[in-house]
Amino acid sequence: MTAQAPDPIDDPTGAGAPRRPVRRARSVRESLASIVLTFEIVVVFLAALVIWGLSREGGGAFGLPTWAPLAAGGVVILGLVVIIPLLRYEWAYVLGWALQVLLLASGLLNPAMLVVGALFGGMWAYCMIVGARIDRAREAAAAADAEPGKEPE
Repeated sequence: MTAQAPDPIDDPTGAGAPRRPVRRARSVRESLASIVLTFEIVVVFLAALVIWGLSREGGGAFGLPTWAPLAAGGVVILGLVVIIPLLRYEWAYVLGWALQVLLLASGLLNPAMLVVGALFGGMWAYCMIVGARIDRAREAAAAADAEPGKEPE
């Protein structure tokens, strides 16, 4: 058994340890959006269980079968899980807004979800506005550092 020399591409220093891939820098808006969506996964799971439990005792809402809240909650959770890694793209934020509207619309099945949908919608809007503002300020500061003598806008 012979030991192979480390590949210089994997190890430019020659120390023997493979080089770690460089992580992509995430924006503040992307970080905040992923936090809100992650918390929403838990809330949607619990809300689906509540709506399912309430529909079992009095029949499904709007004449739907009793399993419909669980299936709809699963689809929404799947959508949230899929959107989180896609937040690097601008169009994913539109899908995030659509899921916020869908969460608010779930208030038709359970009026308490109106409150939950309004709270998460407000958090989503706040994170989008403040996150974008912080990202613009960071870009302006980086541009000012790159071009000394130029005033930031």
